[in-house]
Amino acid sequence: MPFEIIRNDITKMTVDIIVNAANTGLKMGGGVCGAIFAAAGADKLQAECDQIGGCAVGEAVITDGYQLPAKSIIHTVGPVWQGGGADEARLLHRAYTSSLQLALKQNCKTIAFPLISSGIYGYPKDQALKIAVAAIAEFLLEHELQVYLVVFDKKAFAFSEKLFADINRYIDDHYVDEHPVYERNIEFEPDLPKYNRVRMTAPQEKLAEHQPFMPAPAVTVKRSLADVLGQLDESFSEMLLRLIDEKGMTDVETYKKANIDRKLFSKIRSKKDYNPSKATAIAFAIALELNLDETHDLLGRAGYTLSHSHTFDLIIEYFISAENYDIYEINEALFAFDQALLGA
Repeated sequence: MPFEIIRNDITKMTVDIIVNAANTGLKMGGGVCGAIFAAAGADKLQAECDQIGGCAVGEAVITDGYQLPAKSIIHTVGPVWQGGGADEARLLHRAYTSSLQLALKQNCKTIAFPLISSGIYGYPKDQALKIAVAAIAEFLLEHELQVYLVVFDKKAFAFSEKLFADINRYIDDHYVDEHPVYERNIEFEPDLPKYNRVRMTAPQEKLAEHQPFMPAPAVTVKRSLADVLGQLDESFSEMLLRLIDEKGMTDVETYKKANIDRKLFSKIRSKKDYNPSKATAIAFAIALELNLDETHDLLGRAGYTLSHSHTFDLIIEYFISAENYDIYEINEALFAFDQALLGA
């Protein structure tokens, strides 16, 4: 997938470029910066940084990767948090875009970011995450690049507490135990559990006034019998391409909104009988903003369904029911709940 949030040590990422959350003097510091200098070889890296001289807040410079698995290091300076009134959001957004533009000039194919400014610079982690995702997502709309946002552990990742609580409550209210039955699982996907072939009904809206907002039931689109019969033999690929046309979307717009690699989309388009992984099929449903009924139809073409016995499925159902089709926010939620991400 073009954009992925992962838990890892950024100094161990085998990518073209890793990004260092640097200081303006390009000196070896603490946190991520100190770890990168130490892993690369502090003396040689510091010598090259001293030759560059410094870097302004929001800007980026590049050095060799030395002993790192990455070929190069982009050093960018994020803002120090001063309460939000000192242009911090714009400067943090610029730190990401400056780094991405510099990577593009280097013909970079893969790049890994830490969550800039969220450590000793004190930027609130939830706000820092939103800015990081927004800046990267905007860039990927125009460019082809594999971007990783690397967090060392869950403490370094801050997802909206309110949204986490709402999703957790939705899971608790709708989760049911089910016995597994046969499923035509086309591709084995180790990151996802086995899925049951159980048709789900739309979730019921909460009636009690004291309870927080929960997604309303999805609206079912009525289709004529002729339409249904005419589409019974559609493959996943055929249905996907038909829906893209019906939604008035372009291929590029679709696979980018789905967080899908261009090469994979080309394979799906060219092979009538291609069956994707479940995460990929759902990603297209999100990109096309399908309701629950339409999502079930599309998933069924690939041999999948949504089940109330799996956290992953319930999170997807929560967002579709709420008509929230921001795939990056959905992936943030999936990551927060230790689930596989959407895209490919």
